[in-house]
Amino acid sequence: MNKRKVFSTIGIIAVVEGLLFLLPAIVAFCYREKRAMMAFLISALIAAAFGGVLMAFSKPRNDVIYAKEGFAIVSLAWVVMSAFGALPFVLSGEVSSYADAFFETVSGFTTTGASVLTSVEDKSHGLLFWRSFTHWIGGMGVLVFMMAIVSNVADRSIHIMRAEMPGPTVGKLAPRVKDTAKILYLIYIVLTVIQIILLLLGGMPFFESVIHAFGTAGTGGFGAKNDSIAGYSPYLKNVITVFMLLFGVNFNLYYLLLIRKFRSVIKSTELWCYLVIVGVSVGIITLNILPSYEGFGAALEDAAFQVSSIITTTGYATTDFNLWPQLSKSILFMLMFVGACAGSTGGGLKVSRVIIIFKLIFRELRKMLHPRSVNSVKFEGKSVEKTTLDSVATYFAVYIICLAAIFIILCFEPSGFDFETNLTAAVACFNNIGPGFGGVGPASNFAAYSPVSKLVLSAAMLLGRLEIFPLILVCSPSTWRRNR
Repeated sequence: MNKRKVFSTIGIIAVVEGLLFLLPAIVAFCYREKRAMMAFLISALIAAAFGGVLMAFSKPRNDVIYAKEGFAIVSLAWVVMSAFGALPFVLSGEVSSYADAFFETVSGFTTTGASVLTSVEDKSHGLLFWRSFTHWIGGMGVLVFMMAIVSNVADRSIHIMRAEMPGPTVGKLAPRVKDTAKILYLIYIVLTVIQIILLLLGGMPFFESVIHAFGTAGTGGFGAKNDSIAGYSPYLKNVITVFMLLFGVNFNLYYLLLIRKFRSVIKSTELWCYLVIVGVSVGIITLNILPSYEGFGAALEDAAFQVSSIITTTGYATTDFNLWPQLSKSILFMLMFVGACAGSTGGGLKVSRVIIIFKLIFRELRKMLHPRSVNSVKFEGKSVEKTTLDSVATYFAVYIICLAAIFIILCFEPSGFDFETNLTAAVACFNNIGPGFGGVGPASNFAAYSPVSKLVLSAAMLLGRLEIFPLILVCSPSTWRRNR
């Protein structure tokens, strides 16, 4: 383990976060929010000082990064970013406890969108900007962001990208990892800017356009209103619906479009399954909720928005879907597990994993009927390697175990929430969705949970965003041993 490289990288990340605090400080200055501005400036100094000390005492002898270092850097980076990111909430006095601030920040960086704030409309502009900006940074990945802006990135840092980017496999779009990170962020920035422009054209104020674009791009869900997106015009809702779906697509496909490989995009199995799942879900829910709506258009609009919001794990809401019929709620609940495409900013299992899991099941059934037959699993027109199949199967098993453990721990919650609330709270946080059902539905929040439960749910959000293994491995003593 190259510990010096790990801790020096964490130091760089802390310094970068200190610099990032200057953006919400500027926003607070523009809106004459002196207390919020000072909170961000003090947080910036603390983060930068910590990072500087860590860099000074952890100068690496070499820049070698292997899988161990990749997992350690990714896990520690997200925890450190969240720990410092919570400081402005507390220092500004707008959040009373550090546990609440940490939950809110983890929810931001992991693009979950679960909140403990009972009212966001009375919060400062600087704090609201920071909440949504954490979505934007965390959506593509904290370390991918760093690789895009820091010059001395070793090519072996593909191990960092693989540890952080969601999905069963991660490869390079360009020969150098730094170039891959730049390509991903360029696509990310362009889509974000286009959405901001379209929201402005619909009459949304500039500040709200920016933070809602951040929340959509990162598939996070933090906004500026207590009723989420419900109070905006149909045009604005439809723009956000479209961009939630766009940010749920594998970003590799956008790169293929840029280099004019249109046939590869059209033949994408994952993309077609993603669109079919969305289309079928919207159709069923529209028909199911139609009796309680004035017209087909209104029902279709809400159904399309909520399906897009849940499957991409964004978490925005235009209505209290907690009041919808059981069939519609059941479909949304299943979509919480499916999630968006691999290589997108969304959470959940990912559509590609779901496809591979079903193909594995069918392969085993065929083997039972025809024991001597050779059955390979194909995905995107290619045979899937055994290592990938084993990885998907193992991930799914550990995924179920972790989800069950989180749910059982929440059942000890002293507030005494019901089965539906605790189950969907665990699912919503672990899959980085945001709202659940019952006491944590779109019209409620997570404020009533105890500090211990909030820390458990914070850990669940980190586990879900980093896809379990990095956090588990960094807690293993063998990861930190010198031998590889």
